[in-house]
Amino acid sequence: MGLAGIGRPENGGNRRTRETAHTAKIGNHAAVRKHRRERFAPADRSARPAALLAETYRLNLTLTLCLHRHAIAHWESRCAGTAFEGRNLYQRNDHGFGDGGPVAALTLDNALSGTALSRPFGRKAQPEGRWNKLEARLADVELVPDLGAGIGSREWFRGLATCVVLISAAWALSPGFRPVAGLSPQPMSPDSWDEARAQSIAPLALGGDTGRRMSSTDAVVPLTNTPERPSIDLVATLGQGDGFKRVLERAGIAENEAARVSDMVAGVVALGDIKPGTRMDVTLGRRANRNVARPLDYLAFRARFDLRLEISRVNGVLVLNRVPIAVDNTPLRIQGRVGDSLYRSARAAGVPGKAVEAYIRALATKVSIGGDVRSDDRFDIIVEQARAETGEVEIGKLLYAGLDQGRRRIQLLEWTIGGRTEWFEASGVGQKRGVMATPVAGRMTSGFGMRRHPLLGYSRLHKGIDFGAPSGAPIYAATDGVVSFAGRHGGHGNYVRLNHVGGLGTGYAHMSRIAVGVGTRVRQGQVIGYVGSTGLSTGPHLHYELYKNGVAINPRSVSFIQTSLLAGADLAAFRSKLGKLLSVRTGGGSAPQPAQVAAR
Repeated sequence: MGLAGIGRPENGGNRRTRETAHTAKIGNHAAVRKHRRERFAPADRSARPAALLAETYRLNLTLTLCLHRHAIAHWESRCAGTAFEGRNLYQRNDHGFGDGGPVAALTLDNALSGTALSRPFGRKAQPEGRWNKLEARLADVELVPDLGAGIGSREWFRGLATCVVLISAAWALSPGFRPVAGLSPQPMSPDSWDEARAQSIAPLALGGDTGRRMSSTDAVVPLTNTPERPSIDLVATLGQGDGFKRVLERAGIAENEAARVSDMVAGVVALGDIKPGTRMDVTLGRRANRNVARPLDYLAFRARFDLRLEISRVNGVLVLNRVPIAVDNTPLRIQGRVGDSLYRSARAAGVPGKAVEAYIRALATKVSIGGDVRSDDRFDIIVEQARAETGEVEIGKLLYAGLDQGRRRIQLLEWTIGGRTEWFEASGVGQKRGVMATPVAGRMTSGFGMRRHPLLGYSRLHKGIDFGAPSGAPIYAATDGVVSFAGRHGGHGNYVRLNHVGGLGTGYAHMSRIAVGVGTRVRQGQVIGYVGSTGLSTGPHLHYELYKNGVAINPRSVSFIQTSLLAGADLAAFRSKLGKLLSVRTGGGSAPQPAQVAAR
């Protein structure tokens, strides 16, 4: 009789499905595999003994009845009160596709326990041996449990015992902490130590004497007095921020003699004008004994580019000798094509970097360097140059800035008039200026016009603009002018007022400190005070005002331009100097005929 389950279709399933239903969830899996091999063996059934066949039929009948009884009870307990609506008989479960619909999963772990299926078919169950029982029992014993959980339990004490055993074993097997005995070298004798020390390599801080001396022998006789060299020649260098007298003292000259030499040099050239890095040739003479400093026999150095000083001892007295150096002050003129970059082309032609920067700044007052200067234009630069007869060359500041654009020629010469130095064209026209500069480095926080006063609480005209800036920031003059007021001025606090040309005036209020006095003439950008919060002020800021004929106007609405013009004797002197510069040949030297000065 087969093991088909309740509700199984007649033709449904295959041999694998019937086999699964036949052996589903039988407790002893080894017995099931044994039973499967025996049942489906390819041997002929007719050859089996009759007793084995009878036992098989009896087991099939018993198992079928048990399955039916267990399935009916399980179905009644789970599906009580639920109508059967023709569900699929086979549904997917956790173990694959099994019985579905009204057929319940059958578990025979408990139903068939103790039955004949718990042992192999046709064989007598063999009792388990002692080693198997011990192995199974030890498999369930955990020797290393978590000592942080189940404190005080039997498993916890078992883990504690394991830990103690491991620590004890490590301690018992450790080699110990006793020092390892070794051989110590024999101490060296004093003579051997001196010889080894002289031949060894050691830092000087640790007493190393490498290359200095060897231990003496009996052939060496100590001298009662070591002879000194009759004179010492050395070179001293004046450092940045160093003093002339201190340099002499460090060279070994006595303090009083160094002071006397310094006074002699100061009578010819200021000691502060001696450039850092100047090298001094010093010769020290013989001294009477070791307890005094050596006397100065000779001192020579370059005091200026055109002057060399020498101090020597003649008949026991120091004598100063001046040695003039011939210098050629012909300016250096360099011309070239602009090319891809004006700066790189000028530097490649030999113009110093600072001179190129000054040249570009001068041209920027007349043309746009990025827009108006073309690659075919030619630059013309004249700088100061001093060439000494000893071969040294010094390059000074920029004297002339020229640019030939073919249709237009720019010729600029630096000139000073009225205390202001600026670049003038060949016609005597100076650079344009006068646009009101920002009086402080800060941002505008309040504009010109009616507003509610933050302290008084009512609306009134704000006669200027406010710039927020930190306390102590410098305040600059917006343009050239004369100080007409400087002091305390009511709600303005510390206040400075400047008068400018054309009836214009500017005011600067709430200063923490005033840096100018009444009647002082100031230039654009000159510091006149510092930001503060004096007077009616809520915090550090600058209140900036602009007046036109005494009436306050919006500072942002006015800008003016001033242009310097040369006339009379100033213009004649300017053109004379320009003509001399233009007569300089390229690379130095003067032309036989002065070039004509272009005028506009």
